[in-house]
Amino acid sequence: MSWYHVIAWFFGGAFLANATPHFIAGVSGRRFPSPFAKPPFRGLSSPLVNVLYALCNLAAAWALLALVGSFEPRRAAHFAIAAAGFGLASVNVARSLSKLRREVSATEV
Repeated sequence: MSWYHVIAWFFGGAFLANATPHFIAGVSGRRFPSPFAKPPFRGLSSPLVNVLYALCNLAAAWALLALVGSFEPRRAAHFAIAAAGFGLASVNVARSLSKLRREVSATEV
């Protein structure tokens, strides 16, 4: 496995993690922060924008996992690399959203 396969699979997992909250919010009909909101990452985008953004993230994840190298999810090392990207991105999303919600709560008081 080449070093660039490791990087691609790591970021494939990260894109997969980023797609999840945007897709769930979008199909639930809820507005959610995205890079296309005003201000970016702070404002709320429409459900449609979030679903489209999630689909772009899923396409990037698929490209990085399926097209770069020979990713085999049943191989522990391959799975661990993608899972590390997924886990770190998930923690980052959770921390960012909790910080954003604290800021919004503080301004509402």
